[in-house]
Amino acid sequence: MRDATPPGPDIVLLADDDREIVFAAGIRLRAAGYRTVSAHDGNAAVAAAISVHPAAIVIDVRMPHKDGLAALAELKRRTDTRDIPVVVLSASIIDEQRALDAGARYFLKKPHRGEMLVKAVSLAISDCRAVVNPHQGASHETALSRPPSDDGQPHAYHPVH
Repeated sequence: MRDATPPGPDIVLLADDDREIVFAAGIRLRAAGYRTVSAHDGNAAVAAAISVHPAAIVIDVRMPHKDGLAALAELKRRTDTRDIPVVVLSASIIDEQRALDAGARYFLKKPHRGEMLVKAVSLAISDCRAVVNPHQGASHETALSRPPSDDGQPHAYHPVH
């Protein structure tokens, strides 16, 4: 992990073994007002999520030591990280359903547009906060829906509040 930053609500963990993708994503997210920390394999991503407890995680599927889906599964099993929203990145569309079924809030196919990453992270954080704070008008009912893949939106399961 690099960029050791104290815990805060605006931190996004970027986990990808491709340092150029981490660099570019970090630029976009910092321009949107987020702070970032990075990890370059699945084990480091899990360790960073536990220590930093970011507002959201962006994780690649194909990484060394532990792939992103295995890291996601571990994060969702842990009580201290299960509620952190996760955006999964992959060059393979085959990973989409597996990622969403494993608990990812959004899936973006590589290469992705930078503004879509920022939008997915922003939506994931706001969705999560709405569920955590039902006084913002959310009910406790949850239904799953998925937008069409050609509407320009990140692919996701959205809780309907």
